Amino acid sequence: MGTVFLLSWLTQSVTGVAAYNEEQLRRLQAPVSWTEYLTAADFWSRTLQNWQSEMLAIASMAVLAIYLRQRGSPESKPVGASDSATGVEG
Repeated sequence: MGTVFLLSWLTQSVTGVAAYNEEQLRRLQAPVSWTEYLTAADFWSRTLQNWQSEMLAIASMAVLAIYLRQRGSPESKPVGASDSATGVEG
């Protein structure tokens, strides 16, 4: 899983530096190398925006799952019931 994470982060950095350099050239500024881009605020801003959205999605799913289970959703088993009790009224 760590390898998949690192590969996706590497891919994000490569595509990010390409987009960043395109913007730099539009502004008639010098492009930056990949290693310079890794220390740029643009890379970290994009990375943290991705992580923030993922963390918000996971947190909201967890909170909603707990809330719906406590509310007695018909798709959830009663709190404290065995695994075989899924879908059984409690």
